[in-house]
This record gives sequence, structure tokens and C-alpha cells, in this order.
Amino acid sequence: MALAIKQKSHAFSLLELVVAMAIAATLAVFAIPSYRAHIAKAHRMDAASALYRAAQFVESSAYVDGAPLPSGFDQAPQAGKAIYHLRILSADDLNGGYALEAQPIGNGPMADDACGTFILDATGTKSNRGSADAVADQCWSTR
Repeated sequence: MALAIKQKSHAFSLLELVVAMAIAATLAVFAIPSYRAHIAKAHRMDAASALYRAAQFVESSAYVDGAPLPSGFDQAPQAGKAIYHLRILSADDLNGGYALEAQPIGNGPMADDACGTFILDATGTKSNRGSADAVADQCWSTR
């Protein structure tokens, strides 16, 4: 008489797979928006630091009045794919001699950001143009 040997199955059941997928989907629902918010904040900090770096350059003796910002000072981040384009705005009576602007690249990841365009002038005034509901302090915050 032949004995039947039962082999143990090493696969997942459909129920186990569905439960694992439900847990993964629940984690993704919370993790993805948090990740996107973190990345947006990092891009905003890049824009702010690039404006301060450009302001230092404009106030140095290496800058010639009326000239555009040189390579390395004209984008944020400084190296790699540009997320923001920096430029010098014309002087007026209110900005202390110059103002710098960091404008999101049109088809970039920050094009629809609530903070819009970052502006820093020679007096140290920080502002945002084209921002929806965002307060400048929140946009410039590193916290």
C-alpha cells in the first residue's frame, strides 16, 4: 500500500495578500502627502538660501551694476536641475537699491506652490508674490 505524502504549501492565500495590500495602501495614504510636503519645504528652503547667496554676491565688489546674475547664482538649487530661476529686479525707492526674485520654473515641481515667487530686497524685506493663502513668514520658515 502506498502512503500519501502531503506537501506543505509555501504560498500566500488570497486573503493574506489582500490584507497585506490594504495595510500597504493605508500606510501610503499617510506617507505620500507627508513626503510631498517635506520635499516642497526643502525646495522653498533652497529658494530662500539661493536668494541670500545672490544678495551676498550683489553686495560684493565682484558684481557690476546692471549685469545679470552669473551662472551658479541664477538658479536654485545651485547645481542640478533648476526648480527656481533667480533674477535681479530694478531698483526703486522702497527696496534699498535692488531686489532679488526666485520664481518657480513654469513646468517644475513648484509651479503651483502656494508660496509663489520669493522676493528679497536690499533692506532684508522678505515677501512672496502670487501666493495663494500663504503668509511670507510660513514660506520662509525653516521649521
